[in-house]
Amino acid sequence: MSEQDGPLSPGLYIVATPIGNLGDITMRAADVLARCDGIACEDTRVTQKLIRHLGISKPLWRYDDHSALNDRQRLVESMQTRAVALVSDAGMPLVSDPGFRLVHDAREAGVPVTVLPGANAPLAALALSGLPNDRFLFAGFLPPKDKARRDVLEELAPVRTTLIFFETAPRLTKSLAAIAEVLPGREVAVARELTKLYEECRSGSAKDVLAHYEAHPPKGEIVLLVGPPVEVEASAEDADAMLREALKTEKASKAAAQVAKATGLDRKLLYARAMELKGQ
Repeated sequence: MSEQDGPLSPGLYIVATPIGNLGDITMRAADVLARCDGIACEDTRVTQKLIRHLGISKPLWRYDDHSALNDRQRLVESMQTRAVALVSDAGMPLVSDPGFRLVHDAREAGVPVTVLPGANAPLAALALSGLPNDRFLFAGFLPPKDKARRDVLEELAPVRTTLIFFETAPRLTKSLAAIAEVLPGREVAVARELTKLYEECRSGSAKDVLAHYEAHPPKGEIVLLVGPPVEVEASAEDADAMLREALKTEKASKAAAQVAKATGLDRKLLYARAMELKGQ
């Protein structure tokens, strides 16, 4: 019997699973799932479909962010003598999915941890979108409440890179409306049903994409991307002119924020200049 055909060494194996198309399972992932002693998963029904597709029968142990501390401790203890695979319902475990506490505790206990990379929705969407990908920030799900959503977008506004979010179909239009207001002028992309039959990636301004999905309510799993701010060359005279215009209707802080978003200039310096202009 070759080493590849024999039992796996005890430890934790983080296994990426397909995000839609079952054909995206890697050969290495299928091998580990076939040879492990058991699989820790979010939803046993979802994982059962995958291993049935692979012709595998394994014990499935429910593990998610609601699992009790005792459940996690028992899993870590079992890894001392057994090979345990960790999967999420789709994609790479721990990417907006449960598991980081399990990995942390396993490493603290000296349990060997191995990662098997594979399908990943944020990276697949980034590649498909055509947005700048030399730098990007994955920020998980936007908050469901309007104010909290705006606060997060305001916080991320100065970050000069492509932003990647997960979003649900019912909340997509609200998020696009918030982006159009808080991050004006940025290109957005909506990647939907990645790797599936009706895969779609629609890009444009937030207002245009919003109009489309208001007329055609989306379905399925969604990744929402926001391009980095457009670099605008603005002289001191240009900035003053923009500040004067904004100050006609806005307070100094708001005017400075608007000009900072439009030009990429430092918000604090613009605020100081706005206060000077108000005093003139």
